[in-house]
Amino acid sequence: MTISLNLNGQTHRVTAEPGTPLLWVIRDELKLTGTKFGCGVAACGACTVHLDGEPVRACQTNIEDVEGAEITTIEGLSSRAAAAVQTAWAELDVVQCGYCQSGQIMSATGLLSENARPTVEDIDEYMNGNACRCATYQRIRAAILRASEIMEA
Repeated sequence: MTISLNLNGQTHRVTAEPGTPLLWVIRDELKLTGTKFGCGVAACGACTVHLDGEPVRACQTNIEDVEGAEITTIEGLSSRAAAAVQTAWAELDVVQCGYCQSGQIMSATGLLSENARPTVEDIDEYMNGNACRCATYQRIRAAILRASEIMEA
C-alpha cells in the first residue's frame, strides 16, 4: 500500500505492507535514524515519536494508522518545550551512552507541552516506560525540572 505521511513538516509518499511499524518506515525508508529500535513491544520508549503532538511508540504504531496525522521525530522537534529540554539536557550532561535519549527527550517534551510545571511525581509517572540502561533517571528528572525553569524565564 502507498500512503502519504506528514513527517517533520514534509509530505512523504511511502509504500509499505499493512501492519508495518511506523518505526521501520521512519528508519529504513526515510533514513531518519534518530528514532531508535529498543524492544519492539512498546516497553522501553526508545522509539518514541509525536503523533499529532502526543508521544507514541513507533514500534507498535502501524503505518496505515498514521495517514493524515502529523508525525514528529527527534530530527523535527522544534517547539519551545523542546528547546528548553534540549538546553537542560546539555546543561546537566544527562547523556551517558545516549541510545535511549531521543525517546527520553520526545517524552519529556510531551510532558512539558502538557504540563509546564510538573512535580517530581508528575515526571516519574509520565516518564514511566522510558527505560535507560545507564540509569540516568536522576539526571533526566533534574533536566525536566530545569527545562520547566527555562520555560518560565
